[in-house]
Order: sequence, then C-alpha cells, then structure tokens
Amino acid sequence: MTTAPNYAKDQPPNFVNAIRNVAIVGATGQIGKVFTEHLLGSGNQVVTALTRAGSETTLPDGVKNAPVDYNDEATLIAALKGQDFLIITLALSAPPDTHSKLVRAAANAGVPYIMPNAYGTDFYGNPKLLDDISALRYILANVKEIEQVGASWIGLTPNFWYEYSLGVGPFTYGFDFPNSAVTFYDEGTTKINTTTWPQCGRALAALVNLKRLPEDENDDSVTLAQFCNKPVYISSFKVTQREMLDSINKLMDRTDNDWKISHQPAAERYKEGLEELAKGDGTGFLKALYASVFDPAGNVFETHNDALGLPKEDLDEATLAAHRWAIAQKRSV
Repeated sequence: MTTAPNYAKDQPPNFVNAIRNVAIVGATGQIGKVFTEHLLGSGNQVVTALTRAGSETTLPDGVKNAPVDYNDEATLIAALKGQDFLIITLALSAPPDTHSKLVRAAANAGVPYIMPNAYGTDFYGNPKLLDDISALRYILANVKEIEQVGASWIGLTPNFWYEYSLGVGPFTYGFDFPNSAVTFYDEGTTKINTTTWPQCGRALAALVNLKRLPEDENDDSVTLAQFCNKPVYISSFKVTQREMLDSINKLMDRTDNDWKISHQPAAERYKEGLEELAKGDGTGFLKALYASVFDPAGNVFETHNDALGLPKEDLDEATLAAHRWAIAQKRSV
C-alpha cells in the first residue's frame, strides 16, 4: 500500500480534504438506521444506501438508493464509484463472503475509507479472544482484508451496545427481565465500557466530518488520518452491573427484593459459553464474549470521546431506552 503525502497541501490539485459522499450497507438495520439518521442530520454528505436489487425497503428521505446484485461485482463497483467512505453493517445471518465482496468492489471503485462490520469488543488487542473464539478471527480477517486491497479501515469500537445488551437476554449483561432474575459476573462490581446507539451515530457523524488530512505541518486539528487502520474507541458509560440494576430499580420502582440475584465467576461463565458454542448453541458465543469483558482484571479502555466531541450521557435515560427497545422486541420487562 503506497503511503500518501502527510498534508493536504501536498495532494493533487483536485484533492478535496473532506468526506463528501458516504455509502452505507444496511441503512435500515438496527445500527444502520442510527448511522443513517446521524449522517443525514449533519447535512454535509450525500448518503447512498446499497440495497439488493428488487428490495422493497423504504429508505429515509434524503438517502439515494443504489440497487446492487452481490453476485455481480460490476453493480457493486458502479454503486461505489465516487464514494469517499463506505460503512458496512451486516446481520450475522448475511452470507459469509458478503463483506469480502463489498471490500473488493470498494477497492476497485477507489473508495479510500471503509468502516468494517466489526462493532463490539476490543478484540484487536486481545489475543486470547482471537485464540478462543474463531468467529472473531474471521471478523479480524475481514478487517485486515481492507488493508490488503489498498484501502484504509476506520474501526468503530463501542464495546457493547447498552440498549441491546441490557434488554436482549441473560447471556449478555445478565438480566432476565421476564423472570425478574439477574446473574452478576463475580460480585457485579466490575466496571466496563458500554455505548448507546445514539452515541455510535454521533461518533460516526463526527468522524466523517473531520478533515481527511492536516492542511500543513502547523495544523494540529483532529483529522481522519489519525484513525486510519486503528480502532476508534468510544463509550457512553463506565458502569457496573450493580449500577445497571440500581438504574432499573429507580425507573421501575423496584428493589433488589423484586429480583432473583445470583452470582457466577466471569471465568467460569466464559468457559461455559465456549462449551455451549462448541455444541452449536449460538448464545454461547455471546455468553463467552461478554464474560471476557467482565473479567475482573479489567477491560475499561480510554476513549476518543473528547477528540470527537461526544457528549456525556445520562444512564437512567439510556436504561429507559433499553426498556422501550425490549418492549418493542416483545420482551416483557
């Protein structure tokens, strides 16, 4: 991969030191719709959604539609031609080669920046996770492929989404709302980073509105170049399960007496998740992944929140949003 000059002043005359055109895959998915909303809200980019040809998906007003056939690379290249930034959001059920098809088409179309489908825990710097969970090795290989084809990746790393993790079931943050039960990892006092969906949207909008390069050697402003081929760490809260339960109790007018509270060592739960995964139980993947973050050794990381100008959030408001999301998913809380 050829290294470009470090400053905007050294670029060719037609170089634009800004992201003007953004393409997104999965614009109506859970995180994709949040990304799309915040991109449109910033108002500085033309947003194009790649959709499957023949899809009846309704896109938000202001989003251009680019129908593609994933088995015909020419349609992908045509949709990505002229794009400055590609955001990939894919469901776990997507065909395993979809990410690679998008990356290779983006490279052929000349897209300089790609945000890979790798939103979650910091497996970039955790060799143990990569050794134990093969799915993460696959995801990391997808990320590294972007470098191999000559583009740059910008990895958004929020740790776990708060709304999803609190409301989806007991194999994530330990809360089983239908049965009024919670499993604490160890004593429930391990702090972790967790991020709301809106904070992810704000982080993405902040990134694509950065200058691509510093103007010259005297420009010390934050630029996209600082995040190339690196994780961008963001967070809403550094919080414990105990604090999550306190927030729930406050909002729902409950006390600990209304819950069946149990404890399980994080290391034991991690091993249990891996064993379940080996037997084909998909929730075992999540159980092991979450248990790894609740290791008492600590997985709290420093973030780029300040560099991106992200606001402080209110835990109770986020808990209420998680409650509403769980209700919408027909989960009784």
